[in-house]
Amino acid sequence: MVTVANHPNVEIITYAEIKDVSGHIGNFQVTVEKKPRYVEESKCTGCGACANVCPIEVPNEFDLGLGTRKAIYVPFAQAVPLVYTIDREHCIDCRLCERVCGPGAIDFNQEAKEIKLKVGTIIVATGFDEFDASLKEEYGYGFYDNVITTLELERMINPAGPTGGHVIRPSDGKHPHRVVFIQCVGSRDLKVGKPYCSRICCMFALKNAQLIKMHDPDAEVYICYMDIRAFGKGYEEYYQRAQEQFGVKFIRGRPSCVIEDPETKNLIVRVEDSLIGEIVEIDADLVVLSAGLVPRPDTRDVAKMLGLDLSPDGFFKELHPKLAPVNTKVDGIAIAGVAQGPKDIPDTVAQAKGAASAVAIPMARGKFEIEMIRAVVDEEVCGGCEICGSICPYNAISYIEVDSHLVAKVDDIACKGCGSCCAACPSGALQLRYYRDPQVIAVVDGILDAHKMINQ
Repeated sequence: MVTVANHPNVEIITYAEIKDVSGHIGNFQVTVEKKPRYVEESKCTGCGACANVCPIEVPNEFDLGLGTRKAIYVPFAQAVPLVYTIDREHCIDCRLCERVCGPGAIDFNQEAKEIKLKVGTIIVATGFDEFDASLKEEYGYGFYDNVITTLELERMINPAGPTGGHVIRPSDGKHPHRVVFIQCVGSRDLKVGKPYCSRICCMFALKNAQLIKMHDPDAEVYICYMDIRAFGKGYEEYYQRAQEQFGVKFIRGRPSCVIEDPETKNLIVRVEDSLIGEIVEIDADLVVLSAGLVPRPDTRDVAKMLGLDLSPDGFFKELHPKLAPVNTKVDGIAIAGVAQGPKDIPDTVAQAKGAASAVAIPMARGKFEIEMIRAVVDEEVCGGCEICGSICPYNAISYIEVDSHLVAKVDDIACKGCGSCCAACPSGALQLRYYRDPQVIAVVDGILDAHKMINQ
């Protein structure tokens, strides 16, 4: 991250949001809203003096609420750029941070500003969200203190996390000796509308189970699974090591429920082990839900802005799953990472390199060839009803004023010649080049004439 930030040809715009994208390959216009930090990025040195005097503490989003942060903060210690941000929602305007800031970087009058960018190509890498495990009510997440998700466990195990690398029970802060992992929470589950496999859950459960055993060899760790999908290089061996070397116990079955003892806060996990055909009840100190990966909430808005399609699972849809896995239907826009679908880090890196190559090729060539089969407008017939613009899947149609009335205008580069607008046009003003109505009718008449001659 530091290397990227220091690269002379890379500009990082942080604490910002894309508001609008228009144009086509080689000429995209991107509108970015940079939100106010109330801290001057060019002046802040990241010393932390401001956070030390700030009297307000709120739950830390990066630690998933397990730790706290100040009203002036950086998301995490390795953030790039290492610049503080004031949370105005929780700030009490005591101005203590302003008094102790040596470089004078605090600016409470800072306002949001709009940045206009002209770019040739775009890579969409918007990532993912964790499945909301509270939707699986039978597991008690959000109701039972000692039911957590894998991301929360990751923050605990991290030495720089809120617990200093120690796994604890949230209810009493004690070390758990019996831990149960429940797999496929929000994955391969038609009841919550997530039929796909999230691909990473099996392996991070195996990793965290081994880390728990390394910290406490006497701990009992159970993994309740449907199928262990150890598909990558060396993954099957990693799975075998968890069983043989670390003694992690595997139960093939999806638990039906988790019940809390209100006095001890211990948890009873009830599951049918399908390999032996018996109901098993495990008295656990801590239950970890391996929550799946889901698209970010604003994915649909981004797709509409860029003119992209979404797969049935809600992730961005690639042009072709095998021949064009990083390209999209819009020339000049590629996708990478979990924005396209669940994948692990090696696959994400490989796809990111592929996306970078895909957008670099037309930029290196300096030109882009298009097909001539495009929609054309007869301005004398067009009534400016705007039906074609609403139906165009490529955002290729805009409107201009000609002789005091609106007329459709087609962007030849953005248009793909699909013909949707031509079919929807009520006046027949839109036609496909080489497939105009007289041309198509002439072909049909020729076929009918040939048919008549054959029958004669």
